[in-house]
Amino acid sequence: MGIERVFPYVGMVIVQFAQVGLMIAGKVAMSNGMTTFTFAFYSNALASLILLPISLWLHRSARPPLFYTFICGFFLLGLIGFLVQIFGYTGLMYATASLSSAMMNLIPGFTFILAIIFRLEKFDCKSSGTLAKSIGTIVSIIGAFIITLYKGPTILGISSHSIAPIHTLTQSSAWLIGGLLLAIDSVVASVFIIAQALVLRKYPAVLLLMLFYSCFIAILSAAVSLTVERDTKAWSLKPMTRLIPVIYSGMFGNVFQVSMIMWCMRRRGPLFASMFHPLGVVIAIVMGIIFLGEAFYLGSLLGSIVVSIGFYSVMWGKAKEGKMVHDDREKSSESNDKKTPLLQKKVEDGVVIV
Repeated sequence: MGIERVFPYVGMVIVQFAQVGLMIAGKVAMSNGMTTFTFAFYSNALASLILLPISLWLHRSARPPLFYTFICGFFLLGLIGFLVQIFGYTGLMYATASLSSAMMNLIPGFTFILAIIFRLEKFDCKSSGTLAKSIGTIVSIIGAFIITLYKGPTILGISSHSIAPIHTLTQSSAWLIGGLLLAIDSVVASVFIIAQALVLRKYPAVLLLMLFYSCFIAILSAAVSLTVERDTKAWSLKPMTRLIPVIYSGMFGNVFQVSMIMWCMRRRGPLFASMFHPLGVVIAIVMGIIFLGEAFYLGSLLGSIVVSIGFYSVMWGKAKEGKMVHDDREKSSESNDKKTPLLQKKVEDGVVIV
């Protein structure tokens, strides 16, 4: 029993390693001549080929019907996901894996803001959960400003390592551009989370949704790449420093991460799965230094700490509201139990009063 309770912890740690590995794979491929569009195309096309037999087999007995509105919803998710990947990979070209991982902790806060704007969540200023999420969101954004605007001295690694894909840019300019692109990426990712939740309410087959999602991203990436890029060499999978990242991304991107996160969430809940995101910053720092020769700066350390504090504040607020909802449901259930004898009596009389 004890070992089974450990498995979700191990699974989420593996997910964080896979996520950081995905960032490093993308940066390695693009530093060897691939563009963001061609890398997104190959990785999502491979993910689609892997998901096709798996999703069809798992949903062979109970497959929800595909209506036109569902296809439109899948395309919308694919379009948003396309923007998420392009902004993310482009920002990664200018910045470091640790900065990219730290910026991902902004997503819960931005999701909270968008949920209020679209009236998917109520803003109750008297609620401790709402206040915690509001303060956490503000703190996370302040942390993101610190990371982006203050680089500071080098703590680990070699500061002379160039991170700018365009040599005319200084490291400071590239860092700023990368931070802004990754912040935009977090906002778009928050929009994706809300859109995904709305689609899943109508079409709960997650793997089929991810299949269409990957297919549409691959189609959009190919269309944009063929339109804006003239260099056919960007499509080449040689040398191995291009091919291996594509294979890794296709296998450990949508396919592995979605499956593992779903498995952990079913056993421990969504809050448990979210708690491990700040661990990705530490993993990104270590792997970035080892595999990419990146430097880790004081501004990244301070900003990451502030962002993580804001992240956990938002998570605490969500947990608090979740507990209040659970308590309300229990009280409602107890109230219904007390009314059951009266209800039974009315049924016996042939009249039901609800």
